[in-house]
Amino acid sequence: MGWFAKTRRNIIPSNVWEKCKRCEEAIYRKDLEKNFWVCQKCDYHFALPNLDRINLLADEGTFEEFDAALASDDPLQFQGVVPYRERLKKSQAKTLVKEAITTGYAKICGLPVVLAVFNFDFMGGSMGSVVGEKIVRACENAIQRRHPFVLVSTSGGARMDEGILSLMQMIKTGMAVARLSMERIPFISFLADPTTGGVTASVAMLGDVILAEPGALIGFAGPRVIEQTIKQTLPKGFQRAEFLKEKGVIDMVVHRSQAKNTVGKILRFFA
Repeated sequence: MGWFAKTRRNIIPSNVWEKCKRCEEAIYRKDLEKNFWVCQKCDYHFALPNLDRINLLADEGTFEEFDAALASDDPLQFQGVVPYRERLKKSQAKTLVKEAITTGYAKICGLPVVLAVFNFDFMGGSMGSVVGEKIVRACENAIQRRHPFVLVSTSGGARMDEGILSLMQMIKTGMAVARLSMERIPFISFLADPTTGGVTASVAMLGDVILAEPGALIGFAGPRVIEQTIKQTLPKGFQRAEFLKEKGVIDMVVHRSQAKNTVGKILRFFA
């Protein structure tokens, strides 16, 4: 192990290998990329970078982003351990995007959609005022163009740096989705690991069809918090996608390699 560490440090670039969080195997990064960032040994689904998620679902060259310039302010002048404004700047520099969700027009299997994808690398994919606003605008664009709305969620929940303003996004996005229903615009919600907190408790669980990736953690409060609250041991696999599918909370568990084709089939059904 010492030799391997020394060799890797001195010869192999740090971005060549990835360690699987489930089976702990070292995997060649290029093999991971070819396999949609899924471990070939144990089928563990790695977190997928935001742009890769868009490229996975959207037909090549069809994604056209809108509202890219929208960015959060600091309405409460929140300080905390690290000031909110500073955290925003760090996340923007790290991800090269302004906010924790990217929205745009696209085609999936040749069918036009409005696509919105959360970015967990941006402050845990938390939903603040701008994320809520971008979801609402995406729904409005879907209604205007009569295109289905596809949302991919991966989030830690509400962005508490914005206090009550972040919690207001739950009802705001819920009302936007209600308008989709009234206008008979299909809404497909795709849940990736993790989808938790206020995002789960609002827009993510309001889809006409709800899909999830294998093993995705989906819930409001975490399992540990629930166990401490109810003083009981939770069932095996509690809050994982397969458990929720069994209980009828979600409609399908979809392997990443089948994500695009599955969404395409659902779109054709609604069309």
